[in-house]
Amino acid sequence: MSQMTKQALEASLKNLLLQKPLNKITINDVAEDCGISRMTFYYHFKDIYDLVEWVCMEDAKQALAGKKSYDTWQEGFISIFQAVQKNKPFVMNVYRAVSRERIEQYLNPLIHNLILGVVEEKAKGMTVNEADRQFIAEFYEHAFLGVMLEWIGGNMKEDPAAIVERTSMVLRGNIVRALNAFRTDKPLHLEEND
Repeated sequence: MSQMTKQALEASLKNLLLQKPLNKITINDVAEDCGISRMTFYYHFKDIYDLVEWVCMEDAKQALAGKKSYDTWQEGFISIFQAVQKNKPFVMNVYRAVSRERIEQYLNPLIHNLILGVVEEKAKGMTVNEADRQFIAEFYEHAFLGVMLEWIGGNMKEDPAAIVERTSMVLRGNIVRALNAFRTDKPLHLEEND
């Protein structure tokens, strides 16, 4: 029942975002649209932004289901673009009405889970410490995040498939190269400039 109530609150929030900006939506508005009391809202979420964060995490789970490997990261990245497009009123409201930082908070978990899955897969069999694997994942996460934010700022006009294809050209082979550079068991034949 709890999950159903949360999903109903999500639907109400998204419905209200078609009518007014996020910073004008109150807990009363969401509760009334959903047909619940304010206390029921507070049973599930502490405020509107807590609901926004939950929505983001749910979207992330759906967008990336089974798409966190080296062979499927492009599908995962396209799924992120599609999740953002599907929630365009939500995303654009947050982007315009609140802050770019909130959009980053929305996108970070999606992109982080995707990239970390790829880095972890490619690190198998290599001795690369966790801090270095995290660093590599965060480096690419920031690059992907920048690409996504530019696309959102441009009102999502560019074709996501074209963006993913260009990103793929830049990324191809670079994660493995980075992991090799951080290996603590570096084979003797690998030189610094490889």
